[in-house]
Amino acid sequence: MKDLIYRKIIHDLKKRIFNNEFPSMRLPDERSLTAEYNVSRSSVKRALSSMAQEGIVFKKRGSGTFINPLYLKSQSSFNYEGSNIGITDSLKSNGKKQGIKVLDFSVIPATKSMKTDLFLNDGDFVYKIRRLRLLDEEPIMIETGYIPIKIAPELSKAIVEKSIFNYLEDAKGQQVTRSYMSIQVAPSSQEDQELLGLTANEPVGIMSGIFFMDDGTPFEISNMRIHYRHMNYSTFVSVD
Repeated sequence: MKDLIYRKIIHDLKKRIFNNEFPSMRLPDERSLTAEYNVSRSSVKRALSSMAQEGIVFKKRGSGTFINPLYLKSQSSFNYEGSNIGITDSLKSNGKKQGIKVLDFSVIPATKSMKTDLFLNDGDFVYKIRRLRLLDEEPIMIETGYIPIKIAPELSKAIVEKSIFNYLEDAKGQQVTRSYMSIQVAPSSQEDQELLGLTANEPVGIMSGIFFMDDGTPFEISNMRIHYRHMNYSTFVSVD
């Protein structure tokens, strides 16, 4: 429960940062945030500490906590920070309307590699979910995922037309909190060009890997093919 509280604080503060609610670039002090969110001081401390580790904010002794301007400047429409929230929450919309078009929602037998990656048994099945992500009707990402049916047997087309991770958290009280992802750029395929509006000589960004639930259970194998203009990956490194 404590994990859920501090993550919700981080999620809300990120939204407020992108909505320019802190034009001075300074966040409210810990006491004010504790009262505002009606949580314990330790939850606020943990949230701010996590955000500082990610490079979103920095603490200036005696002055408070400030938003890192480089963090804001580096943002693209799609910003995956490795915090393992869903794609819906990783999209920086800037007032644009997010949309999802379901390209495929079907059930298939798990392949040999799926059994290995998702810890499945012979005879297990997975959902195959292919979706096109849009901002103001502009396609920006082709997303293909494979989720074991035994983990979420109640999934429906209506659910996958929205955020699956948010559904998992809101309806079942479970979270996807970790992932192992690889990132690369490759020549765009014919399908990339047709669905994302790319030309034959334009590349596509690719993120692929596995998402894990908070208890360590592999939840989804995912492959995301992203329009190169909308992809940015940032990390924060401490130098000793």
